[in-house]
Amino acid sequence: METVRLKVEGMTGTNCANNVGRVLSALPGVAEANVSLTKARAKVTYDPARTGIEAMKQAVLRAGYKVA
Repeated sequence: METVRLKVEGMTGTNCANNVGRVLSALPGVAEANVSLTKARAKVTYDPARTGIEAMKQAVLRAGYKVA
């Protein structure tokens, strides 16, 4: 397992942070996704054999946010 921190732009409230956490958690291989609205960051623990950072960025983008 590996852990990555992603800077997420465009979150304006708790619902946004929950939405980002939900889309990241739904990716195959993601064990845990914790999103901080105040820090505008997502901390994701994942299996690199099943998913990667690019897939995470695309999932966040499809949800309407941006990864810096």
